[in-house]
Amino acid sequence: MKKKRTAGFIGAGNMASAIIGGIVKNGLIAGSDIYVSNPSMPKLEKLSSAYGVKVTTDNRDVAGKAGDFLFLCVKPQFMQDVIDEIRDAVSEETLVISIAAGKSLDYFEEGFDRPLKLMRIMPNTPALVGEGCTAVTLGRLAARPENAEQIEDALELIRSFGEAVVMPERLIDVAGQIGGASIAWLYLAMEGMADGAVAEGMPRDMAYKFAAAAMAGTGRLALETGDHPGVLKDMVTSPGGTTIQGVRVLEERAVRGAFMDAVIESAERAKKM
Repeated sequence: MKKKRTAGFIGAGNMASAIIGGIVKNGLIAGSDIYVSNPSMPKLEKLSSAYGVKVTTDNRDVAGKAGDFLFLCVKPQFMQDVIDEIRDAVSEETLVISIAAGKSLDYFEEGFDRPLKLMRIMPNTPALVGEGCTAVTLGRLAARPENAEQIEDALELIRSFGEAVVMPERLIDVAGQIGGASIAWLYLAMEGMADGAVAEGMPRDMAYKFAAAAMAGTGRLALETGDHPGVLKDMVTSPGGTTIQGVRVLEERAVRGAFMDAVIESAERAKKM
């Protein structure tokens, strides 16, 4: 971060909390320079106690004080109401960052009805433990060369809770599914594996620990080695061994195809939100 920055957050849910936590814990913006609004005072009080942020129930107040970055952390169905409320309070110097699925850059340009620097991001829940992978796409004004320093600072904020991947907007909906919605599918897999271990006599808490550790380590190994998933799979599938028999069962049940369909169906749904 090249200079002192300020930020505002409209919405105080889990994802806003994860972003604020990453920013403050990494010393990128002081809590006293972050403004947060939300209808629920208990959520605001929790954030204020944890990170020293300034809180209010007034969205316009936060939009006006945001300064460098304004994060819109509200659900898609509430976004239009928020835009209508804050439209005239946002400075042209502020980078407006949305985390709402399915709401395009064109949607925000039309909603604010004036030139603003816009960014869409799709974070995922591992951001809560600093292991997020966030898709990022820029609006036309934000992408101009004169705004490069502010954009790099925004990416630094995003990297405070994981990785940031900049991409064309046409890819952001599918990125939100393979990086975000897929978390729920992996939990289904974790439950299923743990149930199998329980059926074989393992205590349930131990089964969940082994399944969770295997999934966490698998992802980290893939990221750090950069190896193709097939190569990593082959490392643990010995000829005539136990693992290949499990692979055979999963292929017979079309698990790979089911994951493909889940990504496609979820991405198509996101485009219609």
